[in-house]
Amino acid sequence: MATTETHSPNPAGTQVVVASSRFKTLISNQQFILLIVWILMVIGFSLINHIFFSVGVAENILLDWAPLVLIAVGELIVIISGGIDLSVGAIVGFTGVISAFAMRSLYEGSLAEQPYLVLAIGVLVCVIVGLLVGLINSLLINYAKLVPFIATLVTLGACSGMALVFTKGAPVMGGPREAIALSPAWIGPFSRPVLIVVVVVLILWAFVHKARFGRYTFAIGSNSFAARAAGINVKRHVTKVYMLSGLMAGLAGFFFYLRLGSGAPTSGLGNELDAIAAVVIGGAALTGGVGRVSGTVLGALILTTVTSGLIISGVDPQWKRVVVAALIAIAATLQALRKTEGGAS
Repeated sequence: MATTETHSPNPAGTQVVVASSRFKTLISNQQFILLIVWILMVIGFSLINHIFFSVGVAENILLDWAPLVLIAVGELIVIISGGIDLSVGAIVGFTGVISAFAMRSLYEGSLAEQPYLVLAIGVLVCVIVGLLVGLINSLLINYAKLVPFIATLVTLGACSGMALVFTKGAPVMGGPREAIALSPAWIGPFSRPVLIVVVVVLILWAFVHKARFGRYTFAIGSNSFAARAAGINVKRHVTKVYMLSGLMAGLAGFFFYLRLGSGAPTSGLGNELDAIAAVVIGGAALTGGVGRVSGTVLGALILTTVTSGLIISGVDPQWKRVVVAALIAIAATLQALRKTEGGAS
């Protein structure tokens, strides 16, 4: 009578395979890599100058990070949808200027004794103006049939030009003095506006990664024709995407007002490039359909950390552009390698 031998699986070997698989997954996760890069930056700059590792420096980094991450997350949503928004930096300056004019008028008039109500109205003005510019972008794309690059380049020129014309290049002063009082740290290195930005980013994370809005955005960015065939109203959703980007830039414009105590027409100058850099470093694909809010948050944090670190280390801040270029190249290479591995598997 023949007997059949049964070999029980080797539990130790299975555990090694599972651990190896988890490790490979972890090191291929761009958000994990970005976190490690940021930690190494903090350690490196702290070794160069111990002042870098302090609450005061962390406070300044977060004050620089907050408006950039607002713009960058709005840009991320546009890029995931397959578009691009070059107007966000100009919207920052334009909304800040319009809001500053409105707040100065109210503060010097009927609401002189209610500074925080004036500030609340200022936020509302920034939101409305940002939404309107975003709506104009979507109309140019959906109905004038301009490609997003050209459409948003048009509004970039219009907004930055009007901001300079209205102000003659000078900051708009005379609003509530209480604005600057909101910027100093409140809990650790976090000021009240920074904490509000964190809440806003968390809400947007839920919208992008947990809600139908995000699913539609990824679907349109991956294949707009298939999304349309699936019953998605692409034009209407693109309108929402660009209006949301304008809204985020408007909020960033008000953040600059809180920090500076005035509306500066050039406050958002160049921020559109930093926002796109944060999105790319965070792992998003400029071709659309790929991106994570967490990656963009870390990308923005790395950019602001580099700037502060170079200044404190006594290095010319212009080297930031070189570092950012290197980070973009590394991020794009990692993305290309992941695509190659995915195609080969």
